[in-house]
Amino acid sequence: MKNIITYKFKFITVLVVLFVSCEQLELAPENQFTDLTYWKSVNEAQTMLNTAYSQMQISSRFFYNEGASDNAYNGRGDNEGVASLAAGTYDPSLGRLKSEWGDRYAGIKSCNLLLDNIDRVPDLDETVKNRMKAEARFIRAFQHFQLTTWFGDVPLISSDISIEEAQTISRTSHADVIAFVLDELQAASLELPDNTQYDVSERGKITKGAAIALKARVQLYESNWDGVVTECEKLIGTTSNGSYGLFPSYEGLFLPENEYNNEDILSLQYVPELRTWGEFFDMAPLSADARLNALAPTQELVDSYLMINGKRINESGSGYDEDNPYINRDPRLTNTVVYHGYQWKEPGGGTHTIYIEPGSSPGNATDEFVSGSSATSTGYYTRKYFDPTHGSGLASGLNLMLIRYADVLLMYAEAKNELGQLDAGVWDETIKPLRARAGFTDPMALNFDALLNQSDLRELVRNERRIELAMEGLRIFDIRRWRIAEDVLNGWAHGAQFGPISQDNGYLRVNQRTFDPSKHYLWPIPRDERLINSNLTQNPNW
Repeated sequence: MKNIITYKFKFITVLVVLFVSCEQLELAPENQFTDLTYWKSVNEAQTMLNTAYSQMQISSRFFYNEGASDNAYNGRGDNEGVASLAAGTYDPSLGRLKSEWGDRYAGIKSCNLLLDNIDRVPDLDETVKNRMKAEARFIRAFQHFQLTTWFGDVPLISSDISIEEAQTISRTSHADVIAFVLDELQAASLELPDNTQYDVSERGKITKGAAIALKARVQLYESNWDGVVTECEKLIGTTSNGSYGLFPSYEGLFLPENEYNNEDILSLQYVPELRTWGEFFDMAPLSADARLNALAPTQELVDSYLMINGKRINESGSGYDEDNPYINRDPRLTNTVVYHGYQWKEPGGGTHTIYIEPGSSPGNATDEFVSGSSATSTGYYTRKYFDPTHGSGLASGLNLMLIRYADVLLMYAEAKNELGQLDAGVWDETIKPLRARAGFTDPMALNFDALLNQSDLRELVRNERRIELAMEGLRIFDIRRWRIAEDVLNGWAHGAQFGPISQDNGYLRVNQRTFDPSKHYLWPIPRDERLINSNLTQNPNW
C-alpha cells in the first residue's frame, strides 16, 4: 500500500479530506487567495498549487473518453457525455461540454492565482519558487492544450482576470494557443527537476521529462513531425532529462505494486482510502464484485489485436480461427479485455472462468450477455487497471498514467514514418521493444519488414498505438487528429458474436454512430458560455 507521506506534496490534510467524496473542485473564492494576508508562507502557495494539480484530469474522463471512440461503448447512462458524443446526437447544451470548459478554466485560474501572487510569499527559497512556478505553468499549458484540442479557438488566459473581463473575452486562434502552450512547456522544462532528482516523498510531481513528453504530444497533434522527433530524442536512449524505459511486464505496469516505475512520466495521483477512483465498479465482470457494466470494449477493438505471428486477423496466413477467436493473439488482449472463457485472476490467488456467451455458464450466469441487463452490452469487460487491492465498491488508490514512455516510443515511430525515416534502426528502438515486452517471440512479429511501404507502416504504427494504449483514454484524440473519425464513428459499433448469424455475421449491433466531418471535429462552444459572453463565437455548422 502506498505510504501516505509520499503523497503529502499533493494534498495537505484538509485537502485530502475534501477529496474523499469528490474529485472535482469548485474554484475557491478569489478573495481567499488574493487577499494580502493569505500569501504569508510556502504552505499557502503549496495549497494553491495542490488545487491546480487536482484539476488536471478526473478518472471518469480518463476511462469514459474511450467510450467516445471506437474502442468502447457506454451502454448505460451518458457518462461524461460520451454516449451522445459517440452517437453524434449532441448539441451545444450537452453537459460534458460545459463541465469540460468550466473545469479547465477553473484549473487555469488556479495556476494564474499562484503565478500572480507567489512573489508575495516572504523568505521563499528562489529555487523552490521557480520550480513551483514551472509546475503551475505546465498545468496551465496542459489545460489550454486540452481546451484547444476539443474546441479549437478558445480564450487564452495568462493572468487572473475579473468576472467582468471573463464575460467579454474573445476566442484566441488555435495557432496562438498552441504557440503559447509550447512556449510555456519549454520554459517549464528549464526549471523542473528530472525524475531522478525528486525525493521519494515528492514522487508524482511534474518533471522535466513530463514537460518534454507533453511538448512532443502537442507537436504530434499538430502533425509537426520534426518537432515530435526533436522532443522524443530528448528522452529516448539518454538520461540527460531523466531516466525512462519500458517496465518489463505489460500486465504488471498497471498494478499498484509497480507504481512510480520508470515508464510512468505523468500520472493522476491517488491514495488508498483517502483519494480513490471507482470506475471499475461499472466496468469489471459482475462476478468480480462489480455493480453493473456501463463501459465495455467493442468488437472493433478486439479485432485490432494481432495474432502472435504479427499478422492481422484478416491477413492470409494469420492462423485466426473465428470459432476460437482469442487463441494465439497479442498477449495485450488478455491484459486489457475480458472475453468469454477468460481466466480471471483473483486478488488472493487462483482464477475463475468468466462465462459471457449466453447460456454457457454451468452455474452462476451473472456475467453472461443478456440484452438490456446489467451485464456487458458488448460481450466484453475490462481488465487493464483493475486493482486487486481495491476497497469496497472496487474503490482504488492506483495512480492513472496520463503519459508513459511507451507513448513516447509510439510518437517517435509515427513521426519518423511520416518523415519517411522509419527504418530497421527506428523499429528496433520503438515497435520491437513494445512487442517484446508484450510477449511476442515470433521473428515475423518482432523484426522489421523492409518490404512494407510508408502507407503500410502508417497503418501498422497506428494500430500498434491503438493496442498498446487501449482503454487509456487516448484513442478519441488519435482518430480526430488522423481525420478518420468519419470512417470509424459512422455505422454500427459491434460486440461479440452472440447475435443472429444473418445480421453482421452474428456480431452484436450495440450502437449506431454518426460523425459529420463538417462539424464534429470541433466541439461546439457550450451554450451557457455564449449566453454569458456574446463575444464567444460558435464553431462552424453548430
